[in-house]
Amino acid sequence: MSAQTIKFYQTGTFTVGNRLLAPEQRSVQASLERSNAINSGHRACQGCGEALGARYAVDAAMRATQRQLIAANATGCLEVFSTPYPETSWQLPWIHSLFGNTAAVATGIAAANRVKGRSAVRVIAQGGDGGTTDIGFGCLSGMFERNDDVLYICYDNEAYMNTGVQRSSATPAAARTATTPAVGAQPGNRFGQGKNLPRIAMAHGIPYVATATVADLHDLEAKVARAMSLHGARYLHVLVPCPLGWGSASHDTIRLARLAQQSGLFPVFEATHGEVTAVAKIRRRVPVEEYLKPQKRFGHLFAPQRRDEVIARIQAMADRHIREYGLLDPVTETEAV
Repeated sequence: MSAQTIKFYQTGTFTVGNRLLAPEQRSVQASLERSNAINSGHRACQGCGEALGARYAVDAAMRATQRQLIAANATGCLEVFSTPYPETSWQLPWIHSLFGNTAAVATGIAAANRVKGRSAVRVIAQGGDGGTTDIGFGCLSGMFERNDDVLYICYDNEAYMNTGVQRSSATPAAARTATTPAVGAQPGNRFGQGKNLPRIAMAHGIPYVATATVADLHDLEAKVARAMSLHGARYLHVLVPCPLGWGSASHDTIRLARLAQQSGLFPVFEATHGEVTAVAKIRRRVPVEEYLKPQKRFGHLFAPQRRDEVIARIQAMADRHIREYGLLDPVTETEAV
């Protein structure tokens, strides 16, 4: 009987497929030698995209640096659920900064290492969208402008989730938050506001900018490894759905991250020195409605009456992203949306 090749489609952290893949194709998490940089016992919510993204990102950075890594962390969900005093889930040198100065603290750590001649020790900074796009924006821009040797990772759950789901400048249009309620003629967050941090980072001309989602953890690990192979200021923006703030089921975290990318609302790409160098193509294009419906923060767009004009405006935003970044191959473009 001849041997039959079996293709394993499921190759996540705890699946058999990981250990049947070639070594270079396995995730960092598949290795028994992974660092477990953020250990079990933390207090993240069930289905937390940020906890998942941080574990994969920091473990990948630890492997890329042979565990010679120091992390600075802004105030926010990641800091709160991982370090309730006097406990910690972190298994590396880790510093809690203020809400808005994480980039400055990380810059100081990198400068101290340089003065001490510790060139092998690398530095990452971590923050949520509030601590990155709002409160920490000035320090982050300074880090970019000086080209400090720090990888800054933003875990974007699109609001201030730790303090009660208030709007940030990364909150999407029409989304309901505690400060953008679903009332009035234009319920939810207004259109035309906010900041596109990856594009702002690119405008600084830094060596590396990338976006990723927790729907493709191999891609996230690869981008962290690539970033750690470079020196200078680097920025990684990771979409991490929040079941509590988004009003979604905890088991839908990966699905929603995937739908954000497949709809075109969240382009996944890489850029070097201000120019886009690679994009993740959309394999199966979906309408934005498929992404919006599972989230209660967009529930007012569908009940008590549908707001087709608002949904159409969100679809137009996704369509613009698809054109700008070239997210569809010609064959895919013929598929109906």
